[in-house]
Amino acid sequence: MPPFTYKSAGVDVEAADAFTHDIARMAAGTRTPEVVAGIGGFAAAVAPDLAGMTRPLLVSGTDGVGTKLKIAFATGVHHTVGIDLVAMCVNDVLTTGARPLFFLDYFATGRLERGVAVRVIEGVVEGCRQAGCALVGGETAEMPDFYPPGEYDLAGFAVGIVDQARLVDGSACRPGDVLIGIASSGLHSNGFSLVRRVLQARGADLGRVYPGLDRPLGEVLLTPTRIYVRPVLALLGRVPVKAMAHVTGGGIPGNLPRVLPAGLRAVVRESAIPVPPIFPFLQGDDIPDGEMKAVFNLGVGFILVVAPGDAGAALSALTEAGETPFLLGRLAEGPEGVEWE
Repeated sequence: MPPFTYKSAGVDVEAADAFTHDIARMAAGTRTPEVVAGIGGFAAAVAPDLAGMTRPLLVSGTDGVGTKLKIAFATGVHHTVGIDLVAMCVNDVLTTGARPLFFLDYFATGRLERGVAVRVIEGVVEGCRQAGCALVGGETAEMPDFYPPGEYDLAGFAVGIVDQARLVDGSACRPGDVLIGIASSGLHSNGFSLVRRVLQARGADLGRVYPGLDRPLGEVLLTPTRIYVRPVLALLGRVPVKAMAHVTGGGIPGNLPRVLPAGLRAVVRESAIPVPPIFPFLQGDDIPDGEMKAVFNLGVGFILVVAPGDAGAALSALTEAGETPFLLGRLAEGPEGVEWE
């Protein structure tokens, strides 16, 4: 019997080292002046610019891509889920008014397929570019027998910074304040357990262009989550924003109330939402309206609360930044939650 080695047990250290060099090369394009030491050592060091801040606060967030990864496995398209990974973290951090500083990823698989892994990290790098933050490190875990062949999992971690005086925490919200929605790019990275169950029941073909869709179904499902960092940070420099919500799993009812003070409810104009075609396609006759609202963003990826007098300026600023904003509703006195009208 030949001697046992780590490689014979399923872990290729040389391949992992080569992949680490790939990551370092790609991550170099995201490096900011604040990064002191990045990929290569055991930890990264960042010296944030604190100019003009009286009490800097670090804001952190972590998330994953979820079962949307199953669509990537089925289609062989791996370069978009990395963008999702960054988006799910930095958009959360952004809701406090914080500027994302740096990002780390965790990539785990049973057997490292370097080509696939590189495409995933290419997406992470693109997400960091869009968010204006640095990819400073992460972890690659090769765990034989733990994941099915050809599959992997992703998690991400983002850290941002905001001066306490500029922290957006919802405490200033009042009845009559205006809700401004920013359009999503589609499903983003939520609800895919339900999506996959429905499509499986229908025998859907991910390679087919269905009526109402402009691309094959698999491509539509893999449309990456929008990253709202640059336009929203630009807006914060021009308009006072009272609260912000990233619409993820749980839809508007599950996310917007989290940032509102007690005694306020959100009144949402359903007709104002520009619903992407993928949502009515998925709903069909299989998913009740209430379930759609409780699971999906339905076309609203991010929500801001502003005073009535600031709504026009906020809409203009977001439009100038290339987003599709719209008047989504208002705040009213009453029990916490969301009222649809």
